Amino acid sequence: MKINLSNIWLTGVISVIAVGLILLALGGYLSPVINAVSQPFLGIQEWISSRYVAIYQLVNTPQDVNELRTSNIELENEVSRLQAQIIELEQQLGEKEVLEALLNYEQDNPESSYMAASVIGRDPSPFLHYIIIDRGSDDGVFSGMPVITQSGLVGRIDAVTSQAARVQLITDPKSIVNVKLETQKINAQINGSITGEITLEMVPQDINLVSGDLILTSGLGGAYPSNLPIGQVVSVRKLENDLFQSATIQPVVDFNALQALLVITNFKPVDITPLIPVEN
Repeated sequence: MKINLSNIWLTGVISVIAVGLILLALGGYLSPVINAVSQPFLGIQEWISSRYVAIYQLVNTPQDVNELRTSNIELENEVSRLQAQIIELEQQLGEKEVLEALLNYEQDNPESSYMAASVIGRDPSPFLHYIIIDRGSDDGVFSGMPVITQSGLVGRIDAVTSQAARVQLITDPKSIVNVKLETQKINAQINGSITGEITLEMVPQDINLVSGDLILTSGLGGAYPSNLPIGQVVSVRKLENDLFQSATIQPVVDFNALQALLVITNFKPVDITPLIPVEN
């Protein structure tokens, strides 16, 4: 009986102490004690957690790096593919604009017959200025036919095969074109050069050349039709003791960007070479 009373008494004391501790904890009176007791355990937990994270990263890092590398390669390939598509679309847009411009020129100038051609090659020599087009004698293209763009004169057919033709550009050193000034009634000529520059020659000294003057084909000599735009005067060279003055010409055609051209097929060049007197 005594043992049972002792147990009941002990249980009651413990319950009272427990309730008291709970009340003290709820009231915040035991916080310093709890913090002091739990601090060592928190430090141990933090140490164990940091070591676990370090071991996990050490085990999984190679896999993550390989995944990142693979993903980076895939992204680079996708970027390259998109860039190639952009370039292709830009080229298609440029070709479409060129073809539309050539078509508009053909419609605006119905007095001539035209055949469209694409540039398929260039002369590799730095001293010659020729291009190759994808039209030949099978298409009705023959030597001497003028070649133009919507901007102006490019040159003329120099040699022909059945499926292709070579065009001598007006920038070629051997090219000579008879021209006139739009604003003045004079005839002159332009010469190409090794560097690709075009020079206006044989202009009388009494003519007032002005920067911006438009140069057109004159039709003299029978090699080209008249009134095809060539370029504008950029700078004038005039010396007192010279018989003629000269000028540098800025061509209206961008010869480095030629893609599509028009061949004037109904123009028949006239060879007047046998009629020109030869000096002995």
